[in-house]
Amino acid sequence: MYTKQDTSKQKQAFWTAFGKYMHPILSADGESINWINYKTGNKQFFIKMDVDSKQARIALVVYHPDPALRQRYFERLQKLKFLFEENTGERDWQWLADKTDEDGKVTSVIEKTLAGVNFFHSEDWGPIISFLKPRLIALDAFWSTVRYDLA
Repeated sequence: MYTKQDTSKQKQAFWTAFGKYMHPILSADGESINWINYKTGNKQFFIKMDVDSKQARIALVVYHPDPALRQRYFERLQKLKFLFEENTGERDWQWLADKTDEDGKVTSVIEKTLAGVNFFHSEDWGPIISFLKPRLIALDAFWSTVRYDLA
């Protein structure tokens, strides 16, 4: 069993390593970017990544306190699904109109997980990074293309 302090320290080490690995890669717009703390420029949309002792996860999250507006944003994303799949090269992402996050907020999410990895095991860092990197770059490319259509 890991303490909160152990978990925090290990997550910091992982994300620091991932950030150094991603640092030389430019955004789809050719700019330097903080990949770990990706800013969409729209307070309703977030690109989130998470790792724990069971899986790694990457997601495009839609949050709005008004459920009707959140749903409209999600529906607009669904209309762009072909472009999303073109950018990611994958069709097996989960599209969830209503998902409650760890803080109890209801969000809409497009997500993909890699099960069976544990960020506490350094030997899993390679597979986790190999999972997150191309998907984060693909989400950036997708977002670069559609961000103004969703404003």
